[in-house]
Amino acid sequence: MLITEIAREAGVCPATVSRAINNPEIVAPESLARIRAVMEANNHVPIPFKTRRGLKSRGQIQRKIGVWFVGAKANNPNLNWFQDQLLQAQSTDTRYAIDLRILFSNSPEELPPNIESDKLDGLILQGMEPSAECIARLRDLPHVWFMTRRSDFYQGDFVEPNNEENGTIAADYLKARGHTSVAVISTDPDYRAVSSRAHAFVKRAAELDLSVKTLLGKPNLSRTSFLEFAPRHVESVTLVKRLIECSPKVTGIYIPVDHFCGAFFRALREGGLQPGTDVDAIIGNYNPMIYHNLDHSPAAIDVHLPTLIRKVVDHILWRIENPGLKGRVGISVSPQLVSMKLV
Repeated sequence: MLITEIAREAGVCPATVSRAINNPEIVAPESLARIRAVMEANNHVPIPFKTRRGLKSRGQIQRKIGVWFVGAKANNPNLNWFQDQLLQAQSTDTRYAIDLRILFSNSPEELPPNIESDKLDGLILQGMEPSAECIARLRDLPHVWFMTRRSDFYQGDFVEPNNEENGTIAADYLKARGHTSVAVISTDPDYRAVSSRAHAFVKRAAELDLSVKTLLGKPNLSRTSFLEFAPRHVESVTLVKRLIECSPKVTGIYIPVDHFCGAFFRALREGGLQPGTDVDAIIGNYNPMIYHNLDHSPAAIDVHLPTLIRKVVDHILWRIENPGLKGRVGISVSPQLVSMKLV
């Protein structure tokens, strides 16, 4: 029985099923009981990843991989997603028999305090872009950037979603829905994924002869990491006011990232607009934990996070095995429209 099937029957996300199998002590008792009831009803008896035999193919060596959340405080529960996704991959694929370490640093100017003592084989970077001094100190440690790079100055290997395709898909979707006046809306204009997706959306909308507006929040002048940044509801209220003032009237909107969309849709209602009726939206991320807590079902674009994680793990393992190969490798994963309303 697949983890996704267990999750659906138990009313939880697949990552929670992975935790129930591999680390049951950290799962809420009610959720753990439902998951185990589903597995028992279907005669499914999984073996925890850490106790399985025969995981490694002949000659395969378990590698110690670190994931460094640059500019994030230690033990931030919002950053468990990488580990959750990897646990899910480990439960179905023997190639991912790695020892994962989650690392943090308060700023991009400092390395995690335990990076040397952990004696890592490779490092995955996520969050803020490390300083040149930190990158120089990582020279002999294979490393790869994961998700959208923060600037073009990062010269190492990377695995990221294709943000340009994301914005293009959104514009094509709204055009197909019959909208002639559209807008891209976000609270985080200096977040690279937002700026890349917004630029692509505006460009494609112009090619489609749509009237297009760009409604973005204030820049993050404090240099606070996006990993630690939580938009305030008042920011969504301000964006809704700007939306209402647009002329011609905007009927289709693109929200490049989803972390503030719940607050934004609430602000829409407070402003007298009904999401899905007065305003048609498409979201540039499909996060089931966020999406299924919305009270309507807008269109969404899946960046394929599980695929991205598998690719970055595959790539860091490849780099470890091929330390002498020169050149920069960049991998881009195409997104996909996963939720589309009937016309």
